[in-house]
Amino acid sequence: MAQSSTLFHGRRTQLLLVNSLTFGLEVCLAAGITYVPPLLLEVGVEEKFMTMVLGIGPVLGLVFVPLIGSASDHWHSSYGRRRPFIWMLCLGVLLSLFVIPHASSLASLFALHTRPLEIAFLILGIGLLDFCGQVCFTPLEALLSDLFQEPDNCRQAFSLYAFMISLGGCIGYLLPAIDWGGSFLAPYLGGQETCLFSLLTIIFLGCVLATLFVTEESAAQVDVLDGPVLKDAPPKPPPPACCSCQLSSSSCVPQARHTVQALRNLCTLLPRLHSLYCRIPKVIRRLFVAELCSWMALMTFMLFYTDFVGEGLYHGVPRAKPGTDARRHYDEGVRMGSLGLFLQCVTSIFFSTIMDRMVKQFGTRAVYLASVVFFPVAAFVMCLSHSVVVVTISAALTGFTFSALQILPYTLASLYHHEKQVFLHKYKSKEEEDTALLDKKPAFSKGLLPSQKLPYQNGHAGSLFSSSSSSSSPPAASSALCVSSSCDVSLMMMVGESDSVAPGRGICLDLAILDSAFLLSQVVPSLFMGSIVQFTQSVTAYMVSAAGLGLVAIYFATKVVFDKSDMAKYSV
Repeated sequence: MAQSSTLFHGRRTQLLLVNSLTFGLEVCLAAGITYVPPLLLEVGVEEKFMTMVLGIGPVLGLVFVPLIGSASDHWHSSYGRRRPFIWMLCLGVLLSLFVIPHASSLASLFALHTRPLEIAFLILGIGLLDFCGQVCFTPLEALLSDLFQEPDNCRQAFSLYAFMISLGGCIGYLLPAIDWGGSFLAPYLGGQETCLFSLLTIIFLGCVLATLFVTEESAAQVDVLDGPVLKDAPPKPPPPACCSCQLSSSSCVPQARHTVQALRNLCTLLPRLHSLYCRIPKVIRRLFVAELCSWMALMTFMLFYTDFVGEGLYHGVPRAKPGTDARRHYDEGVRMGSLGLFLQCVTSIFFSTIMDRMVKQFGTRAVYLASVVFFPVAAFVMCLSHSVVVVTISAALTGFTFSALQILPYTLASLYHHEKQVFLHKYKSKEEEDTALLDKKPAFSKGLLPSQKLPYQNGHAGSLFSSSSSSSSPPAASSALCVSSSCDVSLMMMVGESDSVAPGRGICLDLAILDSAFLLSQVVPSLFMGSIVQFTQSVTAYMVSAAGLGLVAIYFATKVVFDKSDMAKYSV
């Protein structure tokens, strides 16, 4: 038993267990969202409404991602802070994988005229898959940051994270292309749709079960200090027998009070959302704007690339009748465009494996700026070239930008929280303030063992996998003050700033803000690009818009805070 526990607690094993869910999520999103547009068209949904259905998930994500991130930062349970939210969202994904292929059967159970209800079930399943799948990445990223807080370890963790996303995308794009209805699995799992979504369910369920073995912060680590903030309130003793009548009477109280409380919470949703989005630290705000512009450029390219190849390079017509030359040319172009996106995933896998070495060799600033600069260059090449080979190679090379955007912004956010006294000095957490006040007590009346650590700046117990410099055992007082290998702020400075400190922030909230940039980047191009192409009468406008947004992203990328020297340069 001890050997199996040691096996699952290794650093590499934990990293693989967490990122296995990253892989499973991306497989389901890539395969599911690729396969559902034909399903909507088959049941009679028009194309303009189909794009609106595909936008339900990102729009809901913009509303709920920061709320879930903030709730996760303040959550306390025996399963940690992240996994309860991860499992809840995974349950939504599993439900959607069942609803989508069985929409017709579910509709027939409730009504005689099944078509409207079938469309409703399809829309429900697609929205649930897109929303829960994309939002689940936020607590998953926070869990990675919790487990691997040291800058080098964090960069390696997010490199594998990007690798798994790219690998999951490759497999997810390939699965719908296989004829599952004629495979040996068809007698056991059903036709094409049922077989595909059954396979996705099996793959995803295995990835979710892997998170059961993830060693998130335990109750013992969170409750290192015997204080009211760092531990849950002790359970109240059971009421005496004479109070049983009071309990029975209280159970008969009408539910109106709970209804009023629910309505009151609903009314505070918008102010809460407004405060989460507006009260953003300057370093996070700069990173968010750069992320938003970069993702908008990349998503404009990825969402419309196949249409650009089919109409622009192959001169096909998507609305032509099946069997005509115009329709055949368009279908060939779509297949070639799909190949370009597949090669983009392959390129992203390659750069994810060498990203850590590149950062060590050239630095985070140089690699990040190079990836942002590279994209508009590739987009301009696609605008000017009429060669299918050149355009496909340029599309494949954008995997460098895709990989960098999946790794470096999250490592920067982790760096900000790891050295919060430098980058987020106005946003110390409540735990830190209470820790500082307890440290003022003489001789550590409730001292810590050398092996125990106070919660880190992002509000979590000490990193499970830290470098040797930070895992050494200095005296208790020193370990209590310096939770990282370099402590630049003294205890008196921390305590002295407590009056002017803004409310604490957890890392999951800031990762949610960054993920909001990704979600928003899907909504905006979908709303405006159709009108732009209709106005210009050319699908080349897709690539021109992507290149233009890439140029804007370059400007904002130069304003990102990469190290301590940038704090003074930009007056942050």
